[in-house]
Amino acid sequence: MDKIGAIEAGGTKMVLAVCNKAGSIIERREIPTTEPSDCLPKIIAWFKGRNIGSLGIGAFGPTCVNPKDPRFGQILDTPKVGWRHFNFLNALSESFHVPIGYDTDANAACLGEVVFGAAKGLDHVVYVTVGTGIGVGVMVRGHLLHGMLHPEAGHIRITKEINDIGKSVCPYHSDCLEGLASGPSIESRWGNRAENLAKQFEVWDLESSYLAKGLATYILCYSPQRIILGGGVMYQKQLFPLIRRKVLESLGGYISTPEIHSINNYIIPPGCHGDQGILGAVELARQACDI
Repeated sequence: MDKIGAIEAGGTKMVLAVCNKAGSIIERREIPTTEPSDCLPKIIAWFKGRNIGSLGIGAFGPTCVNPKDPRFGQILDTPKVGWRHFNFLNALSESFHVPIGYDTDANAACLGEVVFGAAKGLDHVVYVTVGTGIGVGVMVRGHLLHGMLHPEAGHIRITKEINDIGKSVCPYHSDCLEGLASGPSIESRWGNRAENLAKQFEVWDLESSYLAKGLATYILCYSPQRIILGGGVMYQKQLFPLIRRKVLESLGGYISTPEIHSINNYIIPPGCHGDQGILGAVELARQACDI
């Protein structure tokens, strides 16, 4: 069977798709990420009649991505209380007796960009999604980065700007990147959603300062060959030149590589037209078939 099922399981919505092995999307559907008891039956019912031969899942985190851990495929201590400790992978394995690949949604998006998008040919890549939260997918030496967990680099601590009167929206940290620069943070600070603030320079000046601090840290720690910025907040294209300039300022000339010298080609938007998560899930499914 050549059909591949793919799930991009975000904190706000689930994107379901059936694709071919080349990554072309045949069918897709979006459903809200409600409680498992509500959305799992919808997911299972949608895929049941579509004759998939494998399935790839990119799930919101934190989640267990270690196949040797008995919690593999379980959503861990998420703020989404209904999903806390729910074994997402097991629930789908019981319904579909096919190979299943599983990772985080940010890692899946990173993989999608490497295989199908703006990072083709590279093996050290950082993908950052800036939306409801801030998630980071990291590829090192051609492999998605896992360790005791997976990168939770959206929660690195950053120095708060002196003129920022807003408060962190992260329930765990008063000064992490997600708490100060995610979509909900923008809305909390400015009283409006990001898409309605496009012409307010002060919004994006502050936002770019925080994102640049995060990216400079990722450059120093992961040494990626390219950084890709996706997610709903990054639809504000005016952010890119601000972020690039401030990353260079933050690095202070310490990192001098061809990539940094060509910063406009180094920190870039996604190349998969918004489908990087789904396409990464397709690749996870393909890899599961090869194990």
